[in-house]
Amino acid sequence: MQNKGLVKLFAVLFGLVSIYQLSFTFKANQIESKAEEVAINNVPETEDHYRAKRSAEELNYLDAVANDTVFNIGIAKFTYNEVKQKAMNLGLDLKGGINVILQVSVKDILKGLANHTKNPVFNKALDDASELQKDSQNTYLEDFFIAFDKIKGDTKLASPDIFYTKTLDGEIDGSMSDDEVKVVIERKIDESIVSAFEVLRKRIDEFGVTSPNIQRLGTSGRILVELPGVKDIERATALLQSTAQLEFWDAYRGEQFFGFLTQANETLKDVVDTKSESAEVESNDQEDAQEDAIDDLLGDATTDSTAVDTVNPIFDLIRGPGYQGGPIVAYFEVADKDQVLEYLNMPQVRALLPAEMRYVKFAFGKPETNSEVVGLYALAGNRDNEPQLSGAVVTDARQNYGPTGKPTVSMQMNAKGAKIWEEMTGEAFTNGSQIAIVLDNVVYSAPGVTTGPISGGNSEISGNFTLNEAIDLANVLRAGKLPASADIIQSDVVGPSLGQEAIDSGTMSFMIALALVLVWMVVYYGKGGAFADVAMLLNILLIFGILSGLGAVLTLPGIAGIVLTIGMSVDANVLIFERIREELGKGKGQKEAIQDGFSNALSSILDANITTGLTALILFVFGTGPIKGFATTLLIGIATSLFTAIFITRLLIDWYANKGGSLDFSTGITKNLFRNINIEFLKKRKLAYIISGVVIVLGLGSLFTNGLDQGVDFVGGRTYRVVFPQDVSASEIKSVLSQPDVFNSADAKTVGASNSLKITTKYKIDETGKEVDEEIRTKLFDAIQPYLGDLTYEEFIDNTNVNKVNGLMEAYKVSPTIADDIKQASFWAILGSLIVVFLYILFRFKKWQYSLGAVAAVFHDVLIVLGVFSLTYKFMPFSMEIDQAFIAAILTVIGYSLNDTVVVFDRIREYFNEHTGWDFGKVVDVSLSSTLSRTLNTSLTTLVVLLAIFFFGGDSIRGFMFALIVGVIVGTYSSLFIATPVMFDTVKRLEDKKKKN
Repeated sequence: MQNKGLVKLFAVLFGLVSIYQLSFTFKANQIESKAEEVAINNVPETEDHYRAKRSAEELNYLDAVANDTVFNIGIAKFTYNEVKQKAMNLGLDLKGGINVILQVSVKDILKGLANHTKNPVFNKALDDASELQKDSQNTYLEDFFIAFDKIKGDTKLASPDIFYTKTLDGEIDGSMSDDEVKVVIERKIDESIVSAFEVLRKRIDEFGVTSPNIQRLGTSGRILVELPGVKDIERATALLQSTAQLEFWDAYRGEQFFGFLTQANETLKDVVDTKSESAEVESNDQEDAQEDAIDDLLGDATTDSTAVDTVNPIFDLIRGPGYQGGPIVAYFEVADKDQVLEYLNMPQVRALLPAEMRYVKFAFGKPETNSEVVGLYALAGNRDNEPQLSGAVVTDARQNYGPTGKPTVSMQMNAKGAKIWEEMTGEAFTNGSQIAIVLDNVVYSAPGVTTGPISGGNSEISGNFTLNEAIDLANVLRAGKLPASADIIQSDVVGPSLGQEAIDSGTMSFMIALALVLVWMVVYYGKGGAFADVAMLLNILLIFGILSGLGAVLTLPGIAGIVLTIGMSVDANVLIFERIREELGKGKGQKEAIQDGFSNALSSILDANITTGLTALILFVFGTGPIKGFATTLLIGIATSLFTAIFITRLLIDWYANKGGSLDFSTGITKNLFRNINIEFLKKRKLAYIISGVVIVLGLGSLFTNGLDQGVDFVGGRTYRVVFPQDVSASEIKSVLSQPDVFNSADAKTVGASNSLKITTKYKIDETGKEVDEEIRTKLFDAIQPYLGDLTYEEFIDNTNVNKVNGLMEAYKVSPTIADDIKQASFWAILGSLIVVFLYILFRFKKWQYSLGAVAAVFHDVLIVLGVFSLTYKFMPFSMEIDQAFIAAILTVIGYSLNDTVVVFDRIREYFNEHTGWDFGKVVDVSLSSTLSRTLNTSLTTLVVLLAIFFFGGDSIRGFMFALIVGVIVGTYSSLFIATPVMFDTVKRLEDKKKKN
C-alpha cells in the first residue's frame, strides 16, 4: 500500500480530533452529575414538591457556572456554556422533552391580508381549501387558489373587498390580473411564515433550552421545533402556541350588565332546549349557594326556590357576582366558558343590548391559581371589533414585581403607543373605569387609573402570575406576536425516565453487539480478525467523534444505526479476508495474496457500500426526527467503515506481515469451512420461485384481509404510553376507554412488560390547542384511575421526575393532514430508492438484466416483510405498527439486500470475463458458491447484532428490529435464489431469442 505515512497521519489526526470532540461530552456529563448531586443534598425528599425544587436547584447551579471556566485543554479554556455547546446532543427519545411540528395558519394570514372581508366568494374559497387539505399534498395557499378559481365567476382577487386594500396598498391595484395578485400573495405569505419562524426562534432562545432545533419544513407553513431535555411540557407548548396578540380595551363596569343578564336569561329560556339543559340538583347546599349568588347579582330580582323545574340557562351557570364598581360581570366555572360565550353572542341575545353597547366584546379572565371559576368581562368594542391599542406598540417587556411582591410584566411603548395610552388612561381616570389588558383573548388584568393620565408609555400587567408565567409572557411580548395562530399538528413528548431507560437499553444492546462481533471475528479469522477488531473500534470512535463535531443529535434509532453499522462494517473486512484466503489457496505467497486480496475486493466493497449509502441518503432526505438521526449515523458509519477497512486494516496487516508474522486468515475451526463448495443453485431456482410465490401470495392475501397495523404516523391520532403499578389487561383498558362517555373508540396494546400499554385514540384529532390536549389527558386519567392505585393526576402527567416508574411516560400526536403527507413521503422514499438503485446497477454492470434481478429481489423482500407483519401483528408480544421507523427498516432492508446482491453480481462479472469458455450457467453457479462464505458470514454477523438489539434494546424499537431481522434473512435468501436466477433467466431468454433469429 502506497502513502502509508499519509494514512497513519490521517488516522492519528482523526482519532485525536474525535477524542477532543468527545471530551466535551464527558466534561458536560461530569458537571451535570455534580449539579444533580448538589440538588439532592440541598433538597431532601421530605420537602413538598421536592422534584420540582430539585430541578430548579440543578438549573440554578448550572446557571451559576455557565460563564465559569470549567475545562482546560492545553492553553485553551472553556466555560460551561462552551462545553455544553460542543457536547454531543441527545435526542428526544434519550433525554426526554418535546418534538412538535407547528402549522402556521395560512388561512388566518389570508384573512388578515384581506382585512377580514365578508366577501362570500373569498370566505367560501377558504372553507373549500380547508376541505381540500384533508387529502391534498398541496400547500394551503395552492388549494385556496384552486378553490377560488373554481367558484370566482366575475370576482377578482384584486377586488376592493378582497386584496385591493390599504394593507396591500402599493403592491396590489385594481387593474392586476389574478395571476399577478397570486405572485404578491405568495410573497406576503412567505414573509409572514419567515416572521413566525423568527418569532419562535427568539422565544426559544429566551426560554433557555439546551441544543434546541428549529427549522422550516418546505413552503407549507410548517415549522419543526425540537426541545430535548425540557421537563415542563405545558410551559413549552404554551410558549410555542401563544400568538401573543396583546390588546388594550376600555372595560365596562360589571353592574352595567346585571339587567342585561336578566333579560338574556329570560330570552334563552325560549331558545334553549330545556331537556338538554336541565340537570340533576347535586345537593341542597349547592342550590342554595347558587341562588344566593343570583340574588346578590340581581338585587330586587328573586328566584322562586320552590320552582325546581325552572331552568335558567345563564343563572344556573353563575358561581358568583362581580364586585360593585369592578369590571367583572359575574363568575362562571372554567368548563362553562364556551357555553356562556355562545349564549351571549346569539343574535337574539345581543339584540337586547342598549344601542351604545351593541359592539360590546365579552371575554373571560385568567383563572386564579387552583381555582375552577373565572370572571366574565365586558369590553367596549367598536364596529371593526378592534382594540383601542394593540401590542404592536410594545418595544420592550420585562418580568418585574408588583407592590405586593407578586410577579408582574412591565412594558415600554413607542411614541405612537405612548400617546394613545395617555389618552386612554386619562379617560379611564375621568370616568372611573378600568382598562382591560387582553392577551390572546384572555383578560389578564383590568386595573383602574387612580393617579391621572399615564405618560411616557410605561404600563404593567399583573394577573396572579407564577414567576415562570411572568418570565414567559415578557419573553413572548419582547419577541413579538405571531402573524397567525400556530397549531401543533404533530407532537412527541417523552418523559425523562423513559429517556433514561432508552439510554440504558441502548447502551446494553450496543455493548453486547460489539462484544459478539469482536469475538466472532477472532474466532473465524484468527489474527486477521483481531486486526479487523482494532479497525472497528477506531471506526466507532470516529463515528461518535464526527457526530459530536457536526452537532448531530444522537437518538435511539441513531444508536441502532451505529450498532447496525458495526455489523455491516464487518462486511468489508470479510470480503477482503475471503479474497486473501482465495489467493492463498491458489498457492500465492502471503504478501502477494494480501496485495491481490485487497485489490480484488475493492470493487465489491465500493459497489455494496454505495448502494447502501444511496438508500440511506434517500432516508435522510425524506425522514424527519429520529429517522433522520438513523440515516445520519448510517451515512457516517458507511464512510468511516470504508476508511478503516480499506486503509487501517491494511496498515495493520502489512505491518504484521512485514515483520515476519504469519497470517492465514482462519483458525483450526474455520480453516476448511466453505472450501471447494460447488452448489448448483440455478437447478433449484424453480423450487425457490414456487416457495417465494406461495409466501408472497399468503402475505398479499393477509394484506388484503387483515391489512397492516398502521400507526398514527399514517392515519392520525394520539398515542399515550402508560405504565401501571401492576399488570393490566389491554383488552379491559380498551373496553373502558371505548365507552361513549370517554373516547368512544380507542385501542390498547401491551408494549414490553405486562404493566406497560400503548393507548391510541382518534378522539377530537381534528381539533388542536392545549385545551383539547388537556381535556383528553384528563379523560384518559379519569377512565383508568381505578387501575393507577393512589396516583394523582399531577403525578400521572409529571414530566420532571427522572425516576418516575408509573403514569404517563410518552405522548405522541399526528393530525390527519400531516399523516397523509407522511404516507406520501414514505411511498416516494421507497420508490425513489428503487429507481436510484436500478440506475446505479445499470451504470455499473451495463446490462438492464442485472438491474431487473436486483429490483425483483428487493420487491420480493419488501412484500415478504409486509406479509410477515400483516400475518403476525395481532399476536406478537410487541408493537408492530407501521410507522416512519418501519419505513426506515424497509429502506435499510433494501440497502442490505442490494449490498448482498451486488457482491454476487461483481463476482459473476469477474468470472465471466476470466472464463470466456464457460457456459453462463456455470459462471453463475461458481460465482454464487465462491461468495457463499462471505454471504453467510456477513449475514450471520449482522443477524447477531440485530438480535442483540432486539432482545436488549428498548421496547420502542423492537418492531423496527424485527423488520430488519426478517429483512436480513429474506435478503440473504433472495440474493442467492431470486436476484441472480431472475437475471440469468432474462439473459438466457434474450440469448435464446437471438439464436432463433
